[in-house]
Amino acid sequence: MPKMKVYDFRAKTIDGSDVALSNYRGEVLLIVNVASKCMFTTHYEGLEKLYENFRGRGFSVLGFPCNQFGNQEPGSEREIKNFCSTTYDVTFPLFSKIEVNGPAAHPLWEFLKNEKPGAFGTKRIKWNFTKFLIDRTGQPVKRYAPGSKPEKIKNDIERLLADSSGQRG
Repeated sequence: MPKMKVYDFRAKTIDGSDVALSNYRGEVLLIVNVASKCMFTTHYEGLEKLYENFRGRGFSVLGFPCNQFGNQEPGSEREIKNFCSTTYDVTFPLFSKIEVNGPAAHPLWEFLKNEKPGAFGTKRIKWNFTKFLIDRTGQPVKRYAPGSKPEKIKNDIERLLADSSGQRG
């Protein structure tokens, strides 16, 4: 049986369209659970900078709003989208609000947690703005803690983008 990839999943965009993540085949991805009222919400700014700097080279940030941590994403999809665009000029793809832990966790997030457990092998997402870096083959290569600033991930993204073969180096 072939190994699962990010491309095997589907998700709803923040506008309600069903999207196959295979649309991102061949790109380096940074998948993040986001929230509008979190101490790390300023990470939106850094995530947008990464997206602007690297999208022309086959890179995308995929933001998944989640309200499971301290009720820090209570708004509707429309409110979230409005907040992101007016406060941080977010242009990277945003998806519908999801759960990342528990029985209703989105299957993509179950896959990410299983492939790249956190500290001490924990699979649970600890907080908002946990980030997963995905290589061009659709495989998760690294998990970053919520407090990891987007600019600290830049070199890892550069390395994956430079690897045109799509294989991990």
